[in-house]
Amino acid sequence: MIKIRPITTTPCALGEGPLWDAEHQRLFWVDSYMGHLFCRDLGGAIKTWQMPSMVGSLAVINADEILVALQTGLHRFNLSTHHLQIIHDPEPDLPATRLNDGKTDRTGQFLFASMGITDRAHGWGALYRLRHDGVAERLLDNVIVGNGPCFSPSGDILYFSDGRGVILQFDYDPRQGLSAPRPFFDAKSRGTACDGATVDSAGNLWTALIGAGKIGCISPMGKLKLTVDMPIPLVSSVMFGGPNLDALFVTSISNSGNRQDTHPESGLVFEISGLASIGLPETAFTGKIPL
Repeated sequence: MIKIRPITTTPCALGEGPLWDAEHQRLFWVDSYMGHLFCRDLGGAIKTWQMPSMVGSLAVINADEILVALQTGLHRFNLSTHHLQIIHDPEPDLPATRLNDGKTDRTGQFLFASMGITDRAHGWGALYRLRHDGVAERLLDNVIVGNGPCFSPSGDILYFSDGRGVILQFDYDPRQGLSAPRPFFDAKSRGTACDGATVDSAGNLWTALIGAGKIGCISPMGKLKLTVDMPIPLVSSVMFGGPNLDALFVTSISNSGNRQDTHPESGLVFEISGLASIGLPETAFTGKIPL
């Protein structure tokens, strides 16, 4: 039986970016709008850090350090000392954009996207990759809101939504650019939109169907296999985690500045159990970072 329960009590304005750190058995997520970074251990204790600007996503480097994608660029952050070091600002001439969703590829490089903060009529954003050699390269232009980058189990397919209502898929080689995009799942035709996403060990893609109040499970062939009704409408992102990687963690929104909802549980983080699916451990970032 599928069970859904909130695991936090204080709502986020814009909950996003859940990341299960399998090596250290902890769950990260962010409040993008408020610039908060959270970490919950297996015992339920939650630590909070305040970032200096809006925050989109993160990747684990080791027990003490993470990569964090802020409005002002990609940074290295020490969880113990709170030292924040700028690594790369890909859009210094675009103050109307910020960094959003990100995910490591299966080899440990970090892909991160940007978005227009308020202007959703033009593709101001892009998709980038921080390579093993520490160089940040642009992979894709004309992105309205960069959401849900995630990879097939073998790492040879990238899934990504550019904010136009369709999840795209690309042939992916960690040493090369992207192939031409192919439509994978059209959420817009179903009257909804896809936000954050993850892939399970069987290759199914799980995504937050924001506005519909559902989580969707999509087969590797792009067919909607299952939907899970959530108690709140504005689900934002998903990530498998827990000791057995069989729990699906879900972030949500109470007031993003663009969307808002007054349900008393909006903005909380939820845990879904009983899905009979197993996730994949996310790869830590293994690239070079300049000192």
